Amino acid sequence: MIAFVSGALFGCGLLLSGMSDPRNVLSFLDLFGAWSPRLMFVMAAAIAAHAPAYLWVRRGAKPWLGARFEIPTRRDIDLKLISGAALFGVGLGMAGFCLGPSIVALASGGTGVIVFVLAVVVGSWLPYAFTASRARASDDIAVAG
Repeated sequence: MIAFVSGALFGCGLLLSGMSDPRNVLSFLDLFGAWSPRLMFVMAAAIAAHAPAYLWVRRGAKPWLGARFEIPTRRDIDLKLISGAALFGVGLGMAGFCLGPSIVALASGGTGVIVFVLAVVVGSWLPYAFTASRARASDDIAVAG
């Protein structure tokens, strides 16, 4: 129930801020045309809302519904991170969507957002399929050898 309420609140925020409309995102990226700072203000508001909670967690607070907070600890920069970030940036620049706003925009039924979400699903599945395929091939070689 908490995840549902959080997701609904996030979706409402995306709708109210206009970030489910790719034109608003693309206008932020259009530095030499019809540039709009709207996305920058939305990001600043999100950081301002999140910062106090993050500081509270970092000071050793305990969650209400769990044993501990799960905070990522990896800080290394590898090829997977760089290539994933590059693909995300290219997709954002081409479509004007990232995942959260695209899910909200699915309600519009627009062809562009449907294609984008399908591409995200396939793109998210491919590394696992490739890894599983390589693992099976490796097992086959080990068995044959």
